[in-house]
Amino acid sequence: MKPLPILVLLANLFIYSSSFGQAEKDVVIGKEYTFQSEVLSEERVYYVSLPASYQKPDNADKKYPLLILLDGNAHFNTASAVIQFMARARQIPEMIVVGIKNVNRERDYTPDKIKTVRKNDMGGGDNFLAFLEEELIPELDQTYRTQPFRVLAGHSLGGLLATHAYMKEKTLFNAFIAIDPSFGGWDAAIMDKKVAAVSPRSFDRSIYWASANSGSGKARNEDRHQRLFKALKEKSEGQFKAEMEYFEDENHRSVPLIAWYRGLLSIFGEEKKN
Repeated sequence: MKPLPILVLLANLFIYSSSFGQAEKDVVIGKEYTFQSEVLSEERVYYVSLPASYQKPDNADKKYPLLILLDGNAHFNTASAVIQFMARARQIPEMIVVGIKNVNRERDYTPDKIKTVRKNDMGGGDNFLAFLEEELIPELDQTYRTQPFRVLAGHSLGGLLATHAYMKEKTLFNAFIAIDPSFGGWDAAIMDKKVAAVSPRSFDRSIYWASANSGSGKARNEDRHQRLFKALKEKSEGQFKAEMEYFEDENHRSVPLIAWYRGLLSIFGEEKKN
C-alpha cells in the first residue's frame, strides 16, 4: 500500500476517534479570527488550532512552537489533524497551528515581479512576509504561549514563498516546509543569481522540500527542485540542514498530505540532533 492512503486513514482515524461516543458535542479543530493589517492595507482572516494540552491547568506555563500555514483555507484542517496525531504519538512536539486564508495568492506568494502579456500584480511576497513577521507573529506571541521556534509551511506558490523566506538574509522563521514549490519563474540564470546571494545565515535554518511528479515536459518542476537543492548543498560549508524527497506516485494535488508528515519528521528529527 502506498504511504498516502495510510496517512489518509490515520488522519481520519484521529478526527473520528475524537468524536466517538460524543454524538451531541461539537468537535472543534480551531477558531477563526480577523486582523486589520496596516502593511497589506486590508483585513486578513486566519485560523488557530491549539494543542490538546494547551488549556490544562498543569500546563499554564508551557509554551509551544508556532507553525504558520499558507493556503490555510485549503490545508488548515488536514495539517492540524496530522500535527495533532503526530504529537499524540510523540513524533513531534505539540504545536500552535495558524492557517492564513487567501486573498490574492499570485500577489502575496510571489517574491519577484514578472512581466507577462496580461497585466499582473506579482511580486508582493516580501510585503506579505513583512505582514507575518511585523504584525501577525507579534500578535500571536502576545495572545498565546508561543516558543521562539517558528515554522513556515506552504504548497505550490506557498512553497515558493517558503523557499524564498529560507533564502533571505533575515527572517523570524527557524524552519520551512516547501511542498512542490512552483519554480516556473526561476530559470537557470535567475536561480544561480538567487543562490549566489544566499548568506551563511540561511544554512542555520532547517528546510524540507517535497517534490511531486509533474509528468513530461521540457522544464519539469521537479528538475528545478533538484537543481536548487544541489546548488544550495554545494554552497553550504557546514551541515546542510535540508532534505528533499521526490514522490514518484504523487502529483501536485495529492502530495501535500504525505509532505506534512514527512516534513515535520524531517525538521523535528533534525532539531533533536542539534
